[in-house]
Amino acid sequence: MQHRAIAVIRAPDFELGLGMARCVAAAGLKLIEITWNSDRPAQLLAQLREELPDCILGSGTITTLDQLSESVSAGAQFIFSPYTNPVLIDNANRLEVPIVPGALTPTEIVQAWQAGASSVKVFPIDAMGGAKYLRCLRTPLEGIPLIPTGGVSVENSAELLQSGAIAVGLSSELFVPKLVRDRDWEALANRTKTLMQHLAPYRLDSNMSIGP
Repeated sequence: MQHRAIAVIRAPDFELGLGMARCVAAAGLKLIEITWNSDRPAQLLAQLREELPDCILGSGTITTLDQLSESVSAGAQFIFSPYTNPVLIDNANRLEVPIVPGALTPTEIVQAWQAGASSVKVFPIDAMGGAKYLRCLRTPLEGIPLIPTGGVSVENSAELLQSGAIAVGLSSELFVPKLVRDRDWEALANRTKTLMQHLAPYRLDSNMSIGP
C-alpha cells in the first residue's frame, strides 16, 4: 500500500476543519478521515471531496445507520467506527464502502473480522502498550489487517508499521491542539512532512486499500 497514515480530523469549527485537511494534503498526506462529531461533517466531507480529488476521504466516529448513510451520501470512501457493530458492517458492505470498526482484545478483533470488516481498528493502542501489544497480536491473528489509533504519534508511527500495522491513524498527536488553535499551518505542514519521512521506508508501489 502506498498511503499508510490517516489524518483524523475532529474539527469543532467548519473552517478550521477545511484548513486542517488542506494543510496535510498539501504536505503529501492523502488519507483523511472526518469524524462525525466535527462541525457540519457531511458538508465538510463533500466540500473536501471537490477540493482534494487526489486524496482518499472517509468518515469516522460513525455509530448509527443514519450517520453511515449520511457520510456515504457526502462522498465517504471509507468508514471508521469506534466499536464493532455487525449491523453497521453489513450495511457498509451492502453499500460497497470499506468499513473499519474498533476493537481491542483478540476476541473482539476476530469477531469484527468475521462480521465482515475490511480492516480492524485497534483502539486505543497506547492503553495496551503500543507497538509491543501489536506485536503480540500479529502471530495469532496473522491475516487480519490492523490499523492502530489512539495514541499514535509522529514519533511511534513507524514502529507500529514495523510491528505489523497496515496503516496508522493520527489525530491530536498530528494536529497539535495549540498549533490548530493558532492556525499555524506551516508548523502543521512541517509536522506532517516529518511523519511522511518517518514512514517513507514502508511506502509500497500500489495504492492503499483500507479494504481487502
